[in-house]
Amino acid sequence: MAAVAAATRWRLLLVLSAAGLRVTGAPQPPNILLLLMDDMGWGDLGVYGEPSRETPNLDRMAAEGMLFPNFYTANPLCSPSRAALLTGRLPIRSGFYTTNGHARNAYTPQEIVGGIPDSELLLPELLKEAGYTSKIVGKWPFLGTSQRGRYGDAVREIDDSVGKILHLLRDLSIADNTFVFFTSDNGAALISAPRQGGSNGPFLCGKQTTFEGGMREPAIAWWPGHIPAGQVSHQLGNIMDLFTTSLSLAGLAPPRDRAIDGLDLLPTVLQGRLTDRPIFYYRGNTLMAVTLGQYKAHFWTWTNSWEEFRQGVDFCPGQNVSGVTTHSQEERTKLPLVFHLGRDPGERYPLSIASTEYLDALRWITPVVRQHQEALVPGQPQLNVCNRAVMNWAPPGCEKLGKCLTPPESVPEKCSWPH
Repeated sequence: MAAVAAATRWRLLLVLSAAGLRVTGAPQPPNILLLLMDDMGWGDLGVYGEPSRETPNLDRMAAEGMLFPNFYTANPLCSPSRAALLTGRLPIRSGFYTTNGHARNAYTPQEIVGGIPDSELLLPELLKEAGYTSKIVGKWPFLGTSQRGRYGDAVREIDDSVGKILHLLRDLSIADNTFVFFTSDNGAALISAPRQGGSNGPFLCGKQTTFEGGMREPAIAWWPGHIPAGQVSHQLGNIMDLFTTSLSLAGLAPPRDRAIDGLDLLPTVLQGRLTDRPIFYYRGNTLMAVTLGQYKAHFWTWTNSWEEFRQGVDFCPGQNVSGVTTHSQEERTKLPLVFHLGRDPGERYPLSIASTEYLDALRWITPVVRQHQEALVPGQPQLNVCNRAVMNWAPPGCEKLGKCLTPPESVPEKCSWPH
């Protein structure tokens, strides 16, 4: 999807869950409001250093709550990361990936045959057990108000919308009973940068890649009276944590019959605790990299093919790093590229493989990766087959408009995922 198109269709996705009526006097869990952006980069907010300072409401939200500099998505593409939020599981576990090619990003165009399997337990379904009612709302931006172009228009509109939402919560006197979390589904798409693309701050590359710019996201937690104002947490967080944290807020335990990848962030946001945990960077069916503590090890590197790159498709414009931002799939499982993200957040200077630091980092990371891979049970891949016949040719109301279309003949075929 072109970045320009993504900017003009930027969606503000709300997963709004309000606790239902309970016995008078019984404690009620809070309302839960998850704000999930589409293609917003880590560096798009003023609080993360964006120089035009066009996000006063989100900056104020951070000042009143907790900022996460080290928060990640589960995939560098929209559909799998959203599936991960709903299931609390890596897309490789739920089947939200493709095996049509090695390390290929796949999503859900209208002609896709698969989706989230019925066997998965979704967050709204589980919250319903605690008396919650859930709703998803989309939002599109206005144009022509930002010095950053159409992308900046989207950012400003989102900032304004978030400000109105938080103001309304206060007006309704329910702010102290509403947990709000703001983040993005993947990094900014840099394919049309700098005129229409977002900012991933100091990080390398963007959407579609498993470098930091593709998977590290802006993130803010807000809950007046519960989360102390002005906090910054260096907890390694992940979008899947919102699944487990929401269940914890509702007084529910996560499912025990399957692997859940999300952590409960309540000890972090309420008490400032830090929990050691790895961040796994998957691209399709392939574990590309792992971060543990300050160290990130790349087992595969790839941006996109030489063929695409020569046609002008560039996921890392102006950021070529020799031997890192490769246009062929480079396997590095025997000698991973290792970066210290504290000293080198842009992933430009890999540690020397002869250094003691490299060997110590690898000794720390290797058993974590081995344990993960040995225990992993991949789900049946859901994003392999496309068929134009499954598209919604006759949506509700088309009869009145005389716009219903006849579906074409069913011809299942392998989906093509170029990168």
